[in-house]
Amino acid sequence: MSKNLKFRVARISADLTQTQLAELAETSRQTINSIELGTANPSLNTCIALCRILGKTLDDLFWNEE
Repeated sequence: MSKNLKFRVARISADLTQTQLAELAETSRQTINSIELGTANPSLNTCIALCRILGKTLDDLFWNEE
């Protein structure tokens, strides 16, 4: 897996720390970190929550064009 830079940029653009985003999404900071590092595959429910919070689509945050 590769790093999810689109997700990280969206979080930073929303002016949220990993901890803040985790709290809003009702998940852990470690999960957010793992998503950014590309070492975790979050559940669909978590993905949808993150998209809603960040104002992005699933494709915006998680589609890998490699």
